[in-house]
Amino acid sequence: MELLIVGTLEGQIGAASKIAVQQGGHVTLADTEEAGLEVLRSGKAIELVMIDVKLDVYKFISSLEQERINVLVVACGVANDSSLAVKAIKAGAKEYIPLPPDPELIGAVLAAATRENHALIYGDKKTEAVLKMAKQIAPSEANVLLTGQSGTGKEIFSRFIHDNSKRANKKFVAINCAAIPETLLESELFGYEKGAFTGAVARRIGKFEEASGGTLLLDEISETDIKIQAKLLRAIQEKEIDRIGGKAPIKVDVRIIATSNRNLDECVKNGTFRQDLYYRLNVVNINIPPLKDRKDDIVVLAKHFVKKYSELNDLPIKEMTPKAEEKLLNYLWPGNVRELENTVHRAVLLSTGEKIDEDAVLLDDIDSIISAPQEGEVMSGGEFVGKTVASMERNLIIDTLKHTLGNRTVAANILGISIRTLRNKLKQYQEEGFDIPEN
Repeated sequence: MELLIVGTLEGQIGAASKIAVQQGGHVTLADTEEAGLEVLRSGKAIELVMIDVKLDVYKFISSLEQERINVLVVACGVANDSSLAVKAIKAGAKEYIPLPPDPELIGAVLAAATRENHALIYGDKKTEAVLKMAKQIAPSEANVLLTGQSGTGKEIFSRFIHDNSKRANKKFVAINCAAIPETLLESELFGYEKGAFTGAVARRIGKFEEASGGTLLLDEISETDIKIQAKLLRAIQEKEIDRIGGKAPIKVDVRIIATSNRNLDECVKNGTFRQDLYYRLNVVNINIPPLKDRKDDIVVLAKHFVKKYSELNDLPIKEMTPKAEEKLLNYLWPGNVRELENTVHRAVLLSTGEKIDEDAVLLDDIDSIISAPQEGEVMSGGEFVGKTVASMERNLIIDTLKHTLGNRTVAANILGISIRTLRNKLKQYQEEGFDIPEN
């Protein structure tokens, strides 16, 4: 986790930095908003910004939006700065952390901002076979396409490939193509020159330049627009990129790892993904099986998550009862490892006995989603009579999103639609006044 702290944090900057480092973060300091923006423009892979609430948070976040810099921002201030806290949240800060800093709270924020824990924990022979193949091809310069359902751990496997490559001592840079709006993705990938568009007040380095010499992960590549795909193809093929507003191409040296939870062969056939880009990415294809097909991973991972979240919440580490483990083993895990992690985290918090029993393992009943009728089948019963198709679709989408704890990518995977389609539907429902679960 790369953390940028902007401002003095009421003299608590040393304590906050120490806590962040203890939680596995790497800290960069900036005295002012402008100094913080310079760090972000330089291409440093900052994942989280903590800004002093007494600085101009609104101006800082507005600058990020104008310059198309996509990063999570939290505000920090003394406990009695309630009016400034409200102002910061309204300005766009994701959270407010009161000072002096609380280790558990900062730990929770860092954990939430970090999408994956990078440890590779497994116990299943299928996972072992995937790792063996990944380690075999890692030293090569070949581009790699990792496929598999959302939540199976594709980013962790991509880091494993990088760590076992000849580029291991260079940067590993990741960008989630599905999480960034189309209008921002090009500038995130390729950067821009000063004056390239309104708000571009200084040059900014993109992910390709940032990763030069190392590895670039293009997460959920299938969700990119066809126009962006053409520019990606050129960057990979010619090993050069053009910054937005730039006058000359810039040479880059990156090894590409791409991931997709969709069938790219089908995407090529229906015209949503370029065939030539697919061939460039799919030099080596590694498919990661869903968690339900890796049964021997489930308990091993569950024990790992019990330890992780017990320590994070300062709780005693408990064993899981055989019935609790059986409950985990009998579930289908449509959200895969990510869903298992969320489930175990809840169980750690809810468990009241000396061990974690099956009552603390809360699993949503989504049989209606998994066993929804296929085309040509007829539903019996009158519970849907009088309801419109649109209302049933809305209920299904919102209920699925609740099940995934607001995770759009996992929900889209369960529903069998693209993340772009899901976003459009959710925007429509929000405008119609319906409550949409947040991440």
